[in-house]
Order: sequence, then C-alpha cells, then structure tokens
Amino acid sequence: MITPALVRTLSDYNQWQNASLYAAADTLSAEERARERGAFWGSIEATLNHILWGDRLWLSRLGGGAGPNAKSMPETAREGGDWESLKRARQEQDLAIAAWAASVEQSQLDRSLTYVSAAIGKEFTQNIGLLTIHMFNHQTHHRGQVHAMLTAAGAKPEDTDLPFMPGLPSS
Repeated sequence: MITPALVRTLSDYNQWQNASLYAAADTLSAEERARERGAFWGSIEATLNHILWGDRLWLSRLGGGAGPNAKSMPETAREGGDWESLKRARQEQDLAIAAWAASVEQSQLDRSLTYVSAAIGKEFTQNIGLLTIHMFNHQTHHRGQVHAMLTAAGAKPEDTDLPFMPGLPSS
C-alpha cells in the first residue's frame, strides 16, 4: 500500500506546499488572514492552525513527535498561537515530519495502531500505512481550502500539483 519512499515524497510535498501557503499568507494583513471566509475552520489562519494540530496529533501517534496543545476540536483553530508563533511551529513540525519520514521503515508501516479518535471519541485499530496516508491526506484537504481562500483574497500561492514539485525525481 505505502512505502517509505512514498512517505518521504509526501513529506517533501508537505514542506513545499506549507512554504508556499505561508509565504502567500504573509502578503496579507492580519485582518485578512483572520477574516471569516466560509470554510470549515472559518479563516485562513484558523485552518492553518487546524492543519498544525492534525500533524502534531498524527505524528505523535505514529511515534514521531509531541502531541498537540489543543484539547478540544474548537481549540484546534488556535493550535499555534499568534501568526509569528504559528509560522515557527509550522516550520518545526515540518522538520519533525521530515525526520520521522527519513527514518520510517516498511515494518513500521505494516503494523497496526490502536488510538481513540479526537473527532468522535471512538477507539480504532488500523494499519499504520493507512494512517500515514490519512495524515498527509488531511493536510492536503485543508491546504486546498487555504489555497482557495488565499486566491480569493488576492494572494498567489504556488501550484499544488505533486508532479510540479521542485526536485521531484523523474523516472
């Protein structure tokens, strides 16, 4: 299903896309980043905070870092703190994801993990490879929302297509 090489590629994609979105968001005022825009988490900044929360949660479950600060779903929209703190936390989290991805082995991805869902409070036992894909899919889903909000606000994030990622090896 998933290999360590794919985990590393998805980690690289995560860093590339986060750098693009944060650079684009930096061109907006604090008011524009905080403006309610009708997305699930409301604003650009709240959605970026929620992505950070999800990454911290999943990486801690997968054995690669500390858990999130937020203790409830509504608090996830403030996971990283103010804008400057959020930017630093995002960079640190991306480095943590990259370090974990660099060391992940197939045997880890093939195991199962039991956890309690933060969203619905139910216990699950699932394949770690599948959960790894979920971590990256969660990022991509919400980053798509941020990309749309940024574009609507007049900011210009980079393209999001994986084949266009700089440094992607060709076959």
